Amino acid sequence: MTDPLAPLLDLPGVAAAVEAARDAVAEVHRHPANRRGWPTTAAEASVRAARASAALDGGTVEIPSDGSVSDPVLAGSLRVAEAIGPLLATWQKAPLQALARLHVLAAADLVSPSDLGRPSSSGSRLELLASLVAGGTKAPGPVLVAVVHGELLSLAPFGPVSGLIARAAARLTMIGTGLDTKGLAVPEVAYLRRAAEYRSALEGFSSGTPEGVAGWLLFTCSALEAGASEARSIADAVGQG
Repeated sequence: MTDPLAPLLDLPGVAAAVEAARDAVAEVHRHPANRRGWPTTAAEASVRAARASAALDGGTVEIPSDGSVSDPVLAGSLRVAEAIGPLLATWQKAPLQALARLHVLAAADLVSPSDLGRPSSSGSRLELLASLVAGGTKAPGPVLVAVVHGELLSLAPFGPVSGLIARAAARLTMIGTGLDTKGLAVPEVAYLRRAAEYRSALEGFSSGTPEGVAGWLLFTCSALEAGASEARSIADAVGQG
């Protein structure tokens, strides 16, 4: 059977961008602080990712010193971040089940309990996406990360927390494909810093045109490179501490 994502590597500039992203993430894994104490740097990366993701959806980034978070968007984003590791195996085998769990965590303070864990629509496209995640493609990690992220943002099947879930699913894909096995990179910070470009690139992806899809893939790869730089700054700070 033909790999449905294979043609994406033939889009202008994509293959080179994919390699650059992979190299950047691999390099930060070799940082001395990440060889010795990666759980510490990964934990900081997870919190930064959660705060940036919440901000993109209108939440606050401030975590009170006592740890009590009242903003429902940030609270949901932090719960999702904590679940990334435990959900990885489920994501790789039963992605729709993992998405339902992410919805429960992200939207607990925002929607009716009866609506938690239930996508609003887009069943067939979600099922196709799930089949890709569960082994239906051999595409490089950055490509699958971009497709998972872009599809979930475009479909918005989880209402106001679709963005949180899309970025969490992208993070699960980063880890699950072996692109970033320790969860060190923080592309979410790049998405926030370049929010207008993020939304413009998503519009291109949603259009389905080759140019639009290529633009989203290139944007994702550049965000992954920036996320590796963010990871390096975390590792540098830990190494100096």
